[in-house]
Amino acid sequence: MVKCLLVDDESPAINLLENYIKRLDNFQIIASCYSAIEAFEVIKKEDIDLLFLDIEMPVLKGLDFLKTLKNPPKVIITTAYREYAIEGYDLDIVDYLLKPIPFKRFVKAIDRYYERVQLPFKNKLEKKADNSFFYVNVNKKQIKIIFDDILYIESLKDYVRIHSKNQRLVVKSNIGKIEEQLSKSLFLRVHRSYIISLDKITAFTQKDIEIGNIEIPIGSSYSTEILKIISNS
Repeated sequence: MVKCLLVDDESPAINLLENYIKRLDNFQIIASCYSAIEAFEVIKKEDIDLLFLDIEMPVLKGLDFLKTLKNPPKVIITTAYREYAIEGYDLDIVDYLLKPIPFKRFVKAIDRYYERVQLPFKNKLEKKADNSFFYVNVNKKQIKIIFDDILYIESLKDYVRIHSKNQRLVVKSNIGKIEEQLSKSLFLRVHRSYIISLDKITAFTQKDIEIGNIEIPIGSSYSTEILKIISNS
């Protein structure tokens, strides 16, 4: 488990990083801090593997804070300012992310973290790293479902319908159990009755998502976080 500490004086920036990290397996957010002083207290008590650090903060700036640490964790800088990049890399940071941070760029930074600690990214990003598929029981037969083939999944009370590129399968299961078998970085629950494949989205509005010519509603309780994640994917 990679233990993370987030440090930024702006709530939206913290919220975005929290959303991104929650989509990765094997990552744990130990604390989210709004100042370097607060972060210093956390680092004294906890073993942190990866520090996401803003630069422009009141009282103590991020890079000045980093210089005070005798044995700092691996660091990914998150900032709106380009001009500190050279100084950051001089401090041996893993990566330098410019806000606003798209999810794809965030994933690249995580990849670089794994390169630093000599762990293969593909074996750590997903809980089921060796699997790009799962099996479902249909008419007493185990059918392989390839992640990349899935368009979306629909709940039908005690059943689910899996819509894929080449077929539609009705499976006796609930959508929560199916969700547990899916990759968090590839799929997203957008409604109590729907899970969608992120890379199959062709368009979206505040109320629905389009996959090809299919419109899938966004649940009201999901909408704020879902739109934030999709917009930054």
